[in-house]
Amino acid sequence: MSKRIVVSSLVGAVVLGGVAAGGLAMASAATKLTVENGSARYVAPSAGAAGSLTFTVDVSDDSGVRDLKVVAWPASSKLDPTAAELQDAERAECQSTSDESSRCTYTLKVTQQDAADLAAGAWHVSALATAADGDTLFVPRAAAFDVAG
Repeated sequence: MSKRIVVSSLVGAVVLGGVAAGGLAMASAATKLTVENGSARYVAPSAGAAGSLTFTVDVSDDSGVRDLKVVAWPASSKLDPTAAELQDAERAECQSTSDESSRCTYTLKVTQQDAADLAAGAWHVSALATAADGDTLFVPRAAAFDVAG
């Protein structure tokens, strides 16, 4: 066998091995937990009809989404919640959109009395996402909305 054929075969084997290893690395690359496209909408109650606060966000992780906890707070309060404080917050309803992603929606009914007690002005929504594998991601300001005074 000539040296040229042996060298060509070795180079081909190395190239194929590199391509296969790169493909395996790409296939096994973990997708980080993400919280994206958050939006919040406040609708004040009207005569005879309750209002609402609705927060919607897309959550993704390669292991799937376990849950999303949410808290809304007035900017004027300077509360600035932490991830630890959101452990006991209310949960959003999450519907799977794929094996890795969910659209999560938190809806809160707002009565006339509730609305009278709300601080007027800017509000923030903080969120704590938990993946199926236990990873967490805290988003201190996942969305914002205004309450008219």
